[in-house]
Amino acid sequence: MKTVTSISRGALAVALASLSTVAAHAQAVEVAAQASAPGDDIIVTGTRATGITAAESAAPIKVLDADLMSHVGQPNLNQVLTQLVPSFTAQAFGGDTANLTLSARLRGLSPNHALVLINGKRRHGTSNLAVLGGPYQGAATADLDLISPSSIKRIEVLEDGAAAQYGSDAIAGVINIILKDDKEGGDGYVTAGENYDTGGRTYAGTLHLATRLGDAGFINVTGFYRYHDFTQVGGLDRRVTDINGNLLTSTSSPSITAVQQSLYPGMAGFPYVNKISGDAQSRLTNLQYNSAYDFGGVEAYSFGTYSRRVASAYENVRVPTRVSRTVGGVTTYFDPDGDSPVNGFSPREKIREEDMAFTGGLRGDVSGFHYDLSTTFGQDKNEIYTIDSANASLYADTGFTPTTFYNGFFKSSEFTANADFTHEVEAGMAAPINLAFGGEYRKNVYEIASGDAASIYKEGGQSYPGFRPSDAGVNGRESQAAYVDVALMPIEGLKVDVAGRYEHYSDFGSKFIYKGTTRYDFSDAFALRGTFSTGFRAPTLAESFYSATNVSPTAAFVQLPANSAAAKLIGFDNLKPEKSTNYSLGTVIRPVPRLTITIDAYQVKIEDRILGTGSIFGQGGASNFPIVTAAILANGNVLDPTVSQTGINIFTNGADTRTRGIDLVASYASDFGDYGKATWTLSGNYNKTKITKLATAPAALGNISLFDAGARANIETASPRVKVIGSTFYSIDKFSMTLRGTVYGKSSSKYSPDGGTFYTQKIGTAFIGDVELNFKATDDLELSIGANNVFNKRPPTLGLVPGTTNNTLVGGGNQLDAPLTFSPYGINGGYYYARMNVSF
Repeated sequence: MKTVTSISRGALAVALASLSTVAAHAQAVEVAAQASAPGDDIIVTGTRATGITAAESAAPIKVLDADLMSHVGQPNLNQVLTQLVPSFTAQAFGGDTANLTLSARLRGLSPNHALVLINGKRRHGTSNLAVLGGPYQGAATADLDLISPSSIKRIEVLEDGAAAQYGSDAIAGVINIILKDDKEGGDGYVTAGENYDTGGRTYAGTLHLATRLGDAGFINVTGFYRYHDFTQVGGLDRRVTDINGNLLTSTSSPSITAVQQSLYPGMAGFPYVNKISGDAQSRLTNLQYNSAYDFGGVEAYSFGTYSRRVASAYENVRVPTRVSRTVGGVTTYFDPDGDSPVNGFSPREKIREEDMAFTGGLRGDVSGFHYDLSTTFGQDKNEIYTIDSANASLYADTGFTPTTFYNGFFKSSEFTANADFTHEVEAGMAAPINLAFGGEYRKNVYEIASGDAASIYKEGGQSYPGFRPSDAGVNGRESQAAYVDVALMPIEGLKVDVAGRYEHYSDFGSKFIYKGTTRYDFSDAFALRGTFSTGFRAPTLAESFYSATNVSPTAAFVQLPANSAAAKLIGFDNLKPEKSTNYSLGTVIRPVPRLTITIDAYQVKIEDRILGTGSIFGQGGASNFPIVTAAILANGNVLDPTVSQTGINIFTNGADTRTRGIDLVASYASDFGDYGKATWTLSGNYNKTKITKLATAPAALGNISLFDAGARANIETASPRVKVIGSTFYSIDKFSMTLRGTVYGKSSSKYSPDGGTFYTQKIGTAFIGDVELNFKATDDLELSIGANNVFNKRPPTLGLVPGTTNNTLVGGGNQLDAPLTFSPYGINGGYYYARMNVSF
């Protein structure tokens, strides 16, 4: 069985690479014990040649093994990667349904610019598009939370443009998750934890089992369950209280009425009535398997996943006067709890998600060629509900409203078929030429289904109206690709790899992209490496066709489908692919035994980058456009008549951007003899993105900027430019300890209550400390306690508009003490936990 060549797909680079931060952490203990060189893991990402190690790769390859990942306290793969990979940042909080499916980014680019593979095969994306503005807007990539860390043998993170290797999406890099392939035995853990003072109680357990299939096969099965409760990091609502939590009066707020003043103290939890800021509550079940059987010259393999998640997140509280009905001069206020007519209500958005993926294939050798033939099908479906809510117009018109609304569903599916071949050719060079070629067929389908009658009656249920028949639809595309790459070593120490890929899409035509990679080892202690590549990213079907109405207590905005007739009414064109150009130049230095230093500089230029516009107002903004209101009506949307602001947002090819950065990694292993062993790692990433060109607005919108100061800040400043991770793993006898410190540089964003004046909000430089203590009670039992963010660092809160006396927030909205949700280190503060690991 030739695992390396069979698992990798569409790959390019044969050459050599840096030891990653996390690879060093996991490998250096082995170095100290056996004096072997670090980076000895055989990798399958970024190369089609067999036997390439992490220390030989031409681009930075970070290798995270199962042992390393086990020392991250939170049972969540996004958290594992953000605590171990400097260029990786995880989303802290999402607006509306995005809070139920959090995403992540690589090298400060869009989540959609990183491709996720499982065992070298493309992973399908989530159907739950991140719609609202922010650094993660537009995310529809693979949901890493649906892969259990305990099912993973290792993760290879390729930090280099790889679209020519793997196709669309791999502009920032590739995250290749390699599942366990043990022949026997098993392991598992149970863990429990909670944030210091913001809730979020978490329980999780997992069990991994491996067994042989006959004499020539194996199967690994992993089950995982996690419960995570709400966190609460805000609460005061400017419609109800002042900044000190005191009830608003007609004196402190002239707009408040005597009726309101009498009703508000009866709200649940007064004065902390608003629960919108915080994590969703979720129950997640993951099942994974990985199997293979060698029939003698032909190996059949299969792996797959199934996940079910039920989650809900609070939305803005609706005050008692929000939903009322007046009949014969008597006013009745709606209360879904039924215990009092004056409590108001806190609606929640809820999903019932089912996700599945299945891969099957054959691999082997014939006539000097290695082949890998496979098919993959993946599907993600989210049923969307609004609960503990009300439809104000339905209640006013009929005296009745449901408290639970079925809003419809999103569903995305992807079918992929691959044929990959490799062949070595002797040509009298320092090493045989490695020839790889193959093809891929892919079909994607994205569907929105409409909600029940009550969810779409007039403006729909409060906080999240249902999808209308005009929102609903099924859209698909097909694509075909062919690639070839040639890797050679003309002389000892010099390695060159060139590759090209041609792709044709049914909805926007064809693209040809290419990549060149080289590395020269001047000695065992010093090497230079570099890459140049072109790439592209096809717009996701969700970006092209998603349609919905997003509401708050005072505003309603339609996400207008980019490829719709309503968008054409304003003057927007259909989305087209992004185009990218990547450069990198790096060095690998080994000045003394057991010390490895790597430095890699890179630049990524993206043309026609797909971005979400700022708010374009129909009414209530600094600039208002009747054509926007006409487009909303043409799209079939009905807005809440009580809101003061309406408008649209839309995805469009809005800008050209340039991202420049440097990755630095240093690792060393110490052996103190009877006093134990230690692994030391220091890694960092500097990353700066600049908008070099902005698209102009359609003529119907005059000279406005499509991307206001807030939208531009989401691209340029909302992520810290600097992230540095230092860690040590120390072990002696039955005891071990992990200490990790992460420094996040400054970041900032801009907000405006009406699209007029913008106010800058900043998050300063922060140090986040992690600690874990382990005791090996027996060979098969380990007990651990630890804390992530041990000093309980939390981000600043959203400020008030300077000079105002009515609690007006710089970002609009209602919650006075809402945290800045673009925080790179989360919003919940410290998390402490205990864990018990078993193996057998």
